[in-house]
Amino acid sequence: MAYHKVNADQRAQGHSPYLDSDDLQSTALDLEWDMEKELEEPGFDHFRLDGAVQRHLGHSQSPDLDLEPIQPSSSPKGRFQRLQEDPDYVSHYMRQAPKSNRCSFFQILKVFCTALIVFIFGIVIGYYARKKCPSPPSSQEPNNPHLYHEILKEIKAENIQQIYRDLLRSPREDDVDIAMKILVQWTSQGLEDVRLVNYSVLLDLPGSSSNTVTLKNSGECFYPSGQRCNRETKMLHSKDLLYSYAAYSAKGALEAELVDVQYGTVEDLIRIQATTNVTKKVALLKLGQSPLLYKLSLLEDAGFGGVLLYVDPCDLPKTTDLADKAFMVSLNSGGDPSTPGYASIDGSYRQNRLNLTTLLVQPISAVLAKKLVSLPEDTVQKDRCIPLQMPATGKKIISLNIQSVTTYKTVSNVIGYLKGTVFPDRYVMIGSHHSTLNTYGGQEWASSTAIITAFLQALMLKVKRGWRPDRTIVFCSWGGTSFGNIGSYEWAEDLRRVLQRNVVAYVSLHNPVRGNRTLHPVASPSLQQLAAESQSFNCVEKSRCPGSNVSSVQMQGDSDYFINHLGVPAMQFSYEDIKTSENSSFLSEALFPVHTTKTEELDPSFSLHETIAKLTGQVTLQIASEPVLPFNALDIALEVQNSLKATFSESLATAFVLLFLGDDIDIPQLLALASQLRDTAELFQSDEMRPANDPKERAPIRVRMLNDVLQSLEKSFLVHRAPPGLYRNILYRLDERTSQFSVLLEARERCKLHLSNETMQAALSEVLNSISSAQVYFKAGLDVFESTLAGKK
Repeated sequence: MAYHKVNADQRAQGHSPYLDSDDLQSTALDLEWDMEKELEEPGFDHFRLDGAVQRHLGHSQSPDLDLEPIQPSSSPKGRFQRLQEDPDYVSHYMRQAPKSNRCSFFQILKVFCTALIVFIFGIVIGYYARKKCPSPPSSQEPNNPHLYHEILKEIKAENIQQIYRDLLRSPREDDVDIAMKILVQWTSQGLEDVRLVNYSVLLDLPGSSSNTVTLKNSGECFYPSGQRCNRETKMLHSKDLLYSYAAYSAKGALEAELVDVQYGTVEDLIRIQATTNVTKKVALLKLGQSPLLYKLSLLEDAGFGGVLLYVDPCDLPKTTDLADKAFMVSLNSGGDPSTPGYASIDGSYRQNRLNLTTLLVQPISAVLAKKLVSLPEDTVQKDRCIPLQMPATGKKIISLNIQSVTTYKTVSNVIGYLKGTVFPDRYVMIGSHHSTLNTYGGQEWASSTAIITAFLQALMLKVKRGWRPDRTIVFCSWGGTSFGNIGSYEWAEDLRRVLQRNVVAYVSLHNPVRGNRTLHPVASPSLQQLAAESQSFNCVEKSRCPGSNVSSVQMQGDSDYFINHLGVPAMQFSYEDIKTSENSSFLSEALFPVHTTKTEELDPSFSLHETIAKLTGQVTLQIASEPVLPFNALDIALEVQNSLKATFSESLATAFVLLFLGDDIDIPQLLALASQLRDTAELFQSDEMRPANDPKERAPIRVRMLNDVLQSLEKSFLVHRAPPGLYRNILYRLDERTSQFSVLLEARERCKLHLSNETMQAALSEVLNSISSAQVYFKAGLDVFESTLAGKK
């Protein structure tokens, strides 16, 4: 009360017409003295102490209680009540107020009323201004089909055809020139941030003369296409002859016996090694049925010195006539061979890896394969195709000469960014490629580039009108694809840390129109439902809806690094011909020379290109614009459970595993763990994803947490080691015929070959750790959400 006492003394000393009376001054001082005494009473101090203790205890026991400052609504008998009981209370406060105070009161009232009127007037103006000119929303509503239709309807077949022809109009150029042309195209469409990223990498190119195969029994020399070695053939078909080779094969000459190994399976090798010493001999190998690198690793381990590789005509669609064509393959598993596992940037150490195998590998045509096995040209009887097979009698001695040159070349990538508005640090990647190798691989690079450019063109029309996706869309055109996805590998290795955190999904446009019969969608398990829904979405306006099953099988192209090293969900739509053989998988590893008009023969109206562009655009837009990522956690768990059941359901396989493994691996425990993963994923999807997809229950922090969990669903399934050619991501199967985990299937085969259980134990351990890691990850995600909800309560 020191402040009040000083104030009273000052008023007593000052001159005032209203305070001349000594009685009035004395009364004022008595009043202040009474109030001071009241503060000194124990009852008031006790009230303040009790209130402080209550607030402290309440905060320590329940952190979620309302911690607004406590306003005392009542108080013990104290200051105001004591004043009312004072007999002089009325006489003290019924006197006339000073004029100065009255004037001050009216001035304050006038200012207050003016401010209130201005405030109310401002609210009215703001309300009507907001009603007439609403601000644009920061993001589109989820599942907005109208928005997607607006963008996708701008994708037209004639536009894709025009872009395709423009890409092929100019003469053949190197990788950098084509990349620059794409960069100019994308920039002209309005894409703000487009970059050209170059890497100097080691390529294996044809030498100055063609590789040859000589049949020593007759002394006949052949080019890989099956034509006899002569100057006229060399002059007329020089480029095709040069580019019929295996990149990164061993170089040199080899003269040895030719051994027919068919598809090079474990059963084939067991059968052959039982009767023949295969050391330093040449294997006659069919492409297909399993990855080429895996089959070559088996042949290399067996001791072969060389391989003649061909495609059996019975494995090709009837509409395809490639019997007299040789082809190109790459033996590179991915990236610059001189910088394995790290980017080819300035200052990087370059390893001396001129050959990636000890085998001399040479692709040949089916025509030459028939000549080597001494079969007549026509092996088609009526409607039945007879697979090529070497007769059991008679030995064939051949001489194989392979010359290629390793040199450093520049490979260019074109990377364009369309920044997102809500989650700009999350990337949805869509990739095509522009890698060219003479005419090998046909013109499918132009098809994929035309499709991605047409989608970009339609998208930027909407962007120019003010719309943007929630997440950043990254447009990629890769270089060096035909040599082992070199461009995408080097870029991803260069930005590995950023991509591990930021990439949400990869949508591939690798070889989108390789046939004209069947739509073939491939997607990781978490994206299978989205791929199926996008097909029904895009066939609303079409009379013929492309109904097809979505599978999770290994796919070719630049999605490889994102799937196998980053654990990113991936998806791809493509058209292909009807398969005529169960062995026709992995035939796309061969790059055949196709003349320029082949693509337009497959799709003259470019309607298939338009369908692929709209399907690809649909899934890209949904992933980039949905508040909650459209990933399905339960489908992953179901895929794991089904793959394990398929692996152990076969009686022979189960008996074999139990015979070799004994009690080292508890198979029932493995199946039980997969069942637990399914239960946890089902709980996660129902309890967390369903509320988040309801706009009324959606909270931004919960959406971000949920998306972070969904984004990393597949990372748990990357095994440390995988056989050559097989995916490290065990969620992908080898092909449609197999439903088991690829690493377990391969391990079982190697057990048969080497009569050892070590490989199987290691593979089962990898699968067990992957499932356990995924279970822990799902459970941790649920625990985080439960803790958040408990904290809010």
